[in-house]
Amino acid sequence: MSETKMDGSWMDGPRERRIRRMIRNVPDFPKPGILFKDITPLLGDATAFHMVIDALVEYCLPRGLDAVVGIESRGFIFGSALAARLNAAFVPVRKPGKLPAAVDRVAYSLEYGNAELEMHKDSLFPGARVVIVDDLLATGGTAAAAAQLVRRQRGEVDSYLFVIELSFLQGRDKLGGAPVFSLVKFGAGE
Repeated sequence: MSETKMDGSWMDGPRERRIRRMIRNVPDFPKPGILFKDITPLLGDATAFHMVIDALVEYCLPRGLDAVVGIESRGFIFGSALAARLNAAFVPVRKPGKLPAAVDRVAYSLEYGNAELEMHKDSLFPGARVVIVDDLLATGGTAAAAAQLVRRQRGEVDSYLFVIELSFLQGRDKLGGAPVFSLVKFGAGE
């Protein structure tokens, strides 16, 4: 099992370097001034994708998790594969109007406006141990909103998992006391 640094990132090594190489920078997307981290090359490399899922599984196996909460939409990719490997429930957290049954909804602020997320009301049982998964941690608002939805259903947020963390945005500061793990971190301009 890979060792982790005290700040919750994976130690540097061959796996981290391979994953980092598979993340493409796309300047000025979705708007000017944004350097978008594109994971599609990572998804297109079966070995790198397996490395990511294996790393997430290594972290999660000893934690006794009941559910994996994946945030729309790229969190679905990693979260559903992780849930299948853990034999845990997969719970989608979506933008409004995408889930067909009764939902809990939370509104939150982003750096560029406001947004809302929803989760089916019957997604979790009280006391369920949950990990929240997404591809990227930026400012932390979306993951914090997903945690609010989990807590509304009396679930317990065990931890947060991200493939990429933009550490210069300090998003982990918004996520409270639960551990935050990211596979690769990028500084400003990287």
